[in-house]
Amino acid sequence: MRLLHTMLRVGDLDRSIAFYTHHLGMQLLRKSDNPQYRYTLAFIGYGAEQNTTVLELTHNWDTDHYDLGSAYGHIAIGVDDIYALCAKLEQGGADVYRKPGPVLGGKTVIAFVRDPDGYAIELIENK
Repeated sequence: MRLLHTMLRVGDLDRSIAFYTHHLGMQLLRKSDNPQYRYTLAFIGYGAEQNTTVLELTHNWDTDHYDLGSAYGHIAIGVDDIYALCAKLEQGGADVYRKPGPVLGGKTVIAFVRDPDGYAIELIENK
């Protein structure tokens, strides 16, 4: 068994795809429309679905905003140079709301950024 994907509902699919591909370096792996039920699915990630866990972005055509609720935590992504990536994200207009630095009580360097829909993404510097 393995984890296949995590699904996020997004209000503007093109905006979300642009954020994850341009800012975080993911690739759009596939996209499909379902006109009968008025939704589009886009699968994005760092490698083929057969080998890696990916994100499924679901856009329900008649919904442009979601309340995230209090149960959602975050997605975590390992990065090589967290300081350079955060600088690039901020230059591109992304909300890096927890600047890079050691986790409280530890040595692991982390940061947090929000995607266009407000989902939290933890960036963890690879060791």
